[in-house]
Amino acid sequence: MRVLGVDPGLTRCGIGVVEGVAGRQLTLLGVGVVRTPANAELGHRLVAVERGIEQWLDEHRPQYVAVERVFSQHNVRTVMGTAQASAVAILCASRRGIPVALHTPSEVKAAVTGSGRADKAQVGAMVTRLLRLAEPPKPADAADALALAICHIWRAPAQNRLQQAVALHASKAPKTPKAPTAPKGRTT
Repeated sequence: MRVLGVDPGLTRCGIGVVEGVAGRQLTLLGVGVVRTPANAELGHRLVAVERGIEQWLDEHRPQYVAVERVFSQHNVRTVMGTAQASAVAILCASRRGIPVALHTPSEVKAAVTGSGRADKAQVGAMVTRLLRLAEPPKPADAADALALAICHIWRAPAQNRLQQAVALHASKAPKTPKAPTAPKGRTT
C-alpha cells in the first residue's frame, strides 16, 4: 500500500509518501513541505498548495491519501488556514479517484508512538526509527505527514474489516415491518 500523508497548512503543508503493509517494514518514498508566503493573497496560496500536492500525486501515484482531520484550536485564523489546505488536499485526491482518509492528531500520535498525547519530538523520533532514517525529517510538518501515512497503513486494514463486518451485518439483519397506520379520515 502506498500512502501520501498530508499535514495541512497554508504556510507549511507537510507531505510524505510511505509504502508498506501492516506488520512489515515500511519504506520512505519521499518527504517534503509545500510552502507559501504568509503575505500572499489567500487564493494564490491555495493554488500553490494545490500545485504542490498535484506534483506529489503525479510523481508518487499513491493508492490512498491520509489527511490530518482539522480540529478546534484557539486560534481561529490558524484553524481556517488548516481547513482550507485540508480541503485542497481532499479535492486533489478526489479529483483523481484516490480514496481519502482523515485521521485525528491524537489517533496518529497513538498509532505511531503508543500515546495520543505524544509531543512533536516523540512523533519525529518514532518516524525516524520506523523508517530507518538518519535523523528526524525537518520541519515537524514533514514528520507529521509521514506519521499520517504510517498511521493509515497500520489502521486501514482493521478499519476496512470493521466496515465490511458492519455492512454484512446490516445486509443480514431482519427487516423491521412498518407499523400499521390508521386509515385516513378515521380517528381511534
